Amino acid sequence: MASSTNLKQRIKDDPSTPMPTSNRPKREKKMAMAKRGLRSLGTAVAIPLSLTLASIYFSGATDSYRTLPKPFWFPPLWAVYATSMASSLLMGLSAWLVWAEGGFHKKPTALPLFIAQLVLGLIRDPIVFGSGTSRVGLVVCMGLFGALVGCSRMFREVNPIAGDLVKPCLAWTAYVGVVTLQLLFA
Repeated sequence: MASSTNLKQRIKDDPSTPMPTSNRPKREKKMAMAKRGLRSLGTAVAIPLSLTLASIYFSGATDSYRTLPKPFWFPPLWAVYATSMASSLLMGLSAWLVWAEGGFHKKPTALPLFIAQLVLGLIRDPIVFGSGTSRVGLVVCMGLFGALVGCSRMFREVNPIAGDLVKPCLAWTAYVGVVTLQLLFA
């Protein structure tokens, strides 16, 4: 039988007791993966959001939309811009969720649809609210709506949450389409 005189009770807070080394590399790997994940999430959200901010800043709105006699349900420009930024943020987040699952490789048409909706979303507000060309704006809104429907379907197949994040963007685009249609006939 082994002697109990050589046994020593290990105290958790004792710094002289070495930590098991087998968990440290796993923990460091998990931390590195988490940092990469947060960095990629920040990038995926920041790019569409910054492009939308640049589009708002450089295009601006002319007085044509501000001076139009509008019904009560027309949004003020600050609401249009805030909702456009929220839409960009949601689309960036949903694209990141799809990318994290490897969805752009599984569904190769998802990336061109995402890029199409990004570009159409960037040019929609300057066309509709900036230059006042409602006919072109209506075509852009319809194209954007189609691209968002495609994104929603593709994203939902990869990650259901990503598909659901596109729904508020679809609702906003439909609303802006109705506003554009009303501007066309005003």
